Amino acid sequence: MDLTGQTAPKIELPRDGGETVKLSDIDGAVVLFFYPRADTPGCTTEAKGFTDAADEFAKHGVTVLGISKDPVKKQDKFRDKHELGVALLSDEEGDVCERYGTWVEKKMYGKTSMGIERSTFLIGADGTVVREWRKVKVPGHVDEVLEAAAAL
Repeated sequence: MDLTGQTAPKIELPRDGGETVKLSDIDGAVVLFFYPRADTPGCTTEAKGFTDAADEFAKHGVTVLGISKDPVKKQDKFRDKHELGVALLSDEEGDVCERYGTWVEKKMYGKTSMGIERSTFLIGADGTVVREWRKVKVPGHVDEVLEAAAAL
């Protein structure tokens, strides 16, 4: 599934802290990063990287949102434990993950299971997906996304 050039699928999800976030309510561009599970090593590194770069994204008018299937309470604990400064959305039902094509079959140690494929989407201020990254490797990823966001 390639969403580049298409209107971004709608999002209305609860976030850490309990508020609801609607993609359509956000002015400017948005970075959505989908991560498999809160408080795991790769997800923590990625979320901390986006937190560290949040001011730079904001300078370019870009809002950063993280999404996983973790419940809001787990997102709250993840945020507090690692002092994260980006909104963490809870897609417990998996509806948004399905629409973005990030809920996929994964194979690990010979076993097959369903899970979130680490993916990032850059959505322009007009609501169009400008760029997507699938099967993300964490090292260097935030810098690459920031460079693309700065070029908008």
